[in-house]
Amino acid sequence: MKAIQINHIKKRYGNVTALENLSFSFEYGKIYGLLGRNGAGKSTLINIIANRLFADEGEVLIDGLPAKENMAVHEKLFCMSDQNLYDSNLKIRDIFKWTGRFYDHFQMDQAFEIAEMFSLDTKKRFPALSNGQQSILKLTVALSLDVPYVIFDEPVLGLDANHRELFYHLLLRDYEERQRTIILATHLIEEVANIIEEVVLIDKGRLLLQESVETLLDRGYCVSGSEYAVRDFCADKHVIGYDELGALRLAYILGAREDLPKGSPLQISHMNLQKLFVKLTEKGGN
Repeated sequence: MKAIQINHIKKRYGNVTALENLSFSFEYGKIYGLLGRNGAGKSTLINIIANRLFADEGEVLIDGLPAKENMAVHEKLFCMSDQNLYDSNLKIRDIFKWTGRFYDHFQMDQAFEIAEMFSLDTKKRFPALSNGQQSILKLTVALSLDVPYVIFDEPVLGLDANHRELFYHLLLRDYEERQRTIILATHLIEEVANIIEEVVLIDKGRLLLQESVETLLDRGYCVSGSEYAVRDFCADKHVIGYDELGALRLAYILGAREDLPKGSPLQISHMNLQKLFVKLTEKGGN
């Protein structure tokens, strides 16, 4: 099976459970959004997949091969980390050179081309870069590797709006040219809502849901109106949260969308991915 398979992964830090019996798969050839609040376990999971941490129990398989300390999967996966893992004495062009020595499928020409598109000076040393430039360097390396699975952990940290748009453009261009699995772990949910195909939502170390974006949004909607009218409408519905704006009450519902009767004081609208995420993970989820 061509996939990253997460099989019954558990990880604890002292008395804190970071991941609890986590099982699911990132299938080959899709763009995923890996979502979760701070402390949900996303970074721990990414580090286990990337062999930077070891799980207490369970295993990760990449195309059926055990990922743990296995050089056979080295050319299958790259993880862009939000941590700074590069030698501080190296210039950017030297980082490209050393990446090419570690990965057979690193495309040096493409790395310099992308760096130029971002106006990234490859003669600079890593410590001389701003936070945004460091993010650009990391995503440049990731986009220049021809590997089947790429994880972007907070890829647009410190980037301005123009550079974020350029990254998303390059990401989609790359995906069209060489289909592979792309995993975006990000807090900027609305920015990636039109890019990702499937959502994996982790909350408190557990899998809360895994669904296609289209399916997820099709079964979620918002109803608004007076408190009593909303309460009556929601009596037999799966409500995942409420908001109040003055006298207006909004209910967020999962389930088949119903047509309102003629003359109803209520209004129905779509629920966006960010609002769905907030309501599902609010106070531990529902």
